[in-house]
Amino acid sequence: MASHYRNPSLLLLPPPPDPADHEALDAAYKSPIRAAIARLRDHRDDRGSVLCIAVAAPFLALTAPSSHPTAHHEALLWPDAQSVLARVYSIVAIVCAQLDVPSEMHSGPGSVDVRVLLVHHELSSTLPQQGNPALHANNTVIVDLPTFVASCHPWSLVFHVDSELGRQLFSSYSQICGPGRAPSQDQSVVVEAGVPSVEGSLSSPPTKTYPVVCLGGTFDHLHAGHKLLLTAAAILLRIPETPVASPARFIIGVTGDELLKQKKYAELVQSWDLRVANIIEFLAAILQHSESGAAGPDITKEDDKVTASYRDGAIEIRCVVLRDKFGPTVTEEEMDVLVVSGETRSGGDAVNAERKKHGWHHLEIFEVDVLDAEDTTSGPTPTKTDFATKISSTAIRERKAEALK
Repeated sequence: MASHYRNPSLLLLPPPPDPADHEALDAAYKSPIRAAIARLRDHRDDRGSVLCIAVAAPFLALTAPSSHPTAHHEALLWPDAQSVLARVYSIVAIVCAQLDVPSEMHSGPGSVDVRVLLVHHELSSTLPQQGNPALHANNTVIVDLPTFVASCHPWSLVFHVDSELGRQLFSSYSQICGPGRAPSQDQSVVVEAGVPSVEGSLSSPPTKTYPVVCLGGTFDHLHAGHKLLLTAAAILLRIPETPVASPARFIIGVTGDELLKQKKYAELVQSWDLRVANIIEFLAAILQHSESGAAGPDITKEDDKVTASYRDGAIEIRCVVLRDKFGPTVTEEEMDVLVVSGETRSGGDAVNAERKKHGWHHLEIFEVDVLDAEDTTSGPTPTKTDFATKISSTAIRERKAEALK
């Protein structure tokens, strides 16, 4: 059994309820998320476990056929998508705090590194021929269920929800896999459903996607808040249909080591190189859907820049050293979007003020929901202050410092 856990595990979550508000999402998703994390927590080895949560829902809307024979144009329902991401990561953080499970990357025995993936799927969709999943390109980061099945690595365990919608989703997943790839009886784990719901429809207006997206942060001990921000930004990328004269670019400013020497527990701040490596590994779970399957990205390093290439060169991630609060947003004109959180909203305004001084176009600002500590299900819940403290990078370093005593 131990060897099964060397690969990541998968939790298949059916579409969000309608309406997909906090209370409804908690009621639908908290029980299966808790069951999967508890199961993986109890398997202790020196590396911890990785759990990918695939939320399958109609996150995309077809806008126009494409001239490319295996691609089509999709519109992204970004407000709905990032709202679902934020609530699922909030549930993950609440559950991990309640179970005393570390959830940041590479946190060792008993930890569960959770990564939330959005998969475009309608339960009424026509499925490909059994056992013959195919890559189906579109112009967004989010892929459909057959592409997800075709391009993802083998899973240790596949958790699926004991509800009508959960069983439909697992049946579709297994049918696409076919007899040779479908989860075995040992791998397949049924988890308790939350409050039953009907399949909802996401209703936010379509959002334009962009060739160049930028964000910045420290990303120390990569945790749920970082994962939410990175994912919500990545799905704004517009993926080119044809090879790769000009890939979609995701520029990530990562605070340099020199600026972090005054942080609390500074001796436990991860190096810039390690923080960048964790970002690149995390984003592979979201971006690396291509003919090369689960193979890692191509990575090059030059001075203060690390570049990773995904999807056979269609997406380029560039991590650069941040030495001030503006970083590449005021040294490179050619970018389109800056992604911020509620806590860094004012930074977006400052960036555009600086760009205006250069005579450059302003950046579109997209604000990602912050993690919300409110647990709308029954039972005690931490205060918002306690919750925020538990998931901060500072708190993680403090916990590690105590463990070293």
